[in-house]
Amino acid sequence: MHPAGLAAAAGTPRLRKWPSKRRVPVSQPGMADPHQLFDDTSSSQSRGYGAARAPGGLGYPAASVSPQPTFLADPVSNMAMVYGSSLAAQGKELVDKNIDRFIPVTKLKYYFAVDTMYVGKKLGLLVFPYLHQDWEVQYQQDNPVAPRFDVNAPDLYIPAMAFITYILVAGLALGTQDRFSPDLLGLQASSALAWLTVEVLAILLSLYLVTVNTDLTTIDLVAFLGYKYVGMIGGVLMGLLFGKIGYYLVLGWCCVSIFVFMIRTLRLKILAEAAAEGVPVRGARNQLRMYLTMAVAAAQPLLMYWLTFHLVR
Repeated sequence: MHPAGLAAAAGTPRLRKWPSKRRVPVSQPGMADPHQLFDDTSSSQSRGYGAARAPGGLGYPAASVSPQPTFLADPVSNMAMVYGSSLAAQGKELVDKNIDRFIPVTKLKYYFAVDTMYVGKKLGLLVFPYLHQDWEVQYQQDNPVAPRFDVNAPDLYIPAMAFITYILVAGLALGTQDRFSPDLLGLQASSALAWLTVEVLAILLSLYLVTVNTDLTTIDLVAFLGYKYVGMIGGVLMGLLFGKIGYYLVLGWCCVSIFVFMIRTLRLKILAEAAAEGVPVRGARNQLRMYLTMAVAAAQPLLMYWLTFHLVR
């Protein structure tokens, strides 16, 4: 080796070359990432609307925790609730008034105020009315007492249940004869309702023509006329069990019983003035009232036979 080269090597230190570092620009808030292909417009839009980024860093705006919406929401919701309650109360009052105008709901509650003891006594009175003596309806402060306290008071529970049971027994009778069909059962129910409606309208027209001043209402008429379904049920059931003989025996007994029951009940309703004063029935007008009472009572056995004779063979 050359001496000059050795000296140069020994006296002059060698410089080491370090690898050059690239300077990567740091992204500042609000500046885009240089390695990102597309700009993130969601964060800029959210910042444009003044929404803060959620702590999770997903880019969704955090919910506002401002107390102002709560302060405004409570009075508005309370006002809406009060207004809605007032509207509901007014609507209920209007509906109740219109219903009471056409369907006296408060009066109907009276006719269904019955209990088990009343139902048993009333059914016994309908089947065997011959030994009953006191037929007058009891009153308390010019209002009749509830049916459960007076067996003479009319009710709608027994007629309604008897009508439904009559339709079921009619369906049973038709089924045992292989004649059952929904149309025939519907015809049976509609014909019974039609005859009941005709009866009520005919009696009201007769009372108007005879000019009878009575406290007998339309609901009372429906109740009294509906009691005949009890005897009809007994006749059809005995006809199914014992044939025509059982049908005619039981139905005949029930027809006489309902005739006596209607005479003794309607006599105090239609002839209220004469019966209250104890005056015998005299005069043309009172005779017309008595004829009307007899006609209403006599129509019950006829309809009982007409609505049941085809169910027993």
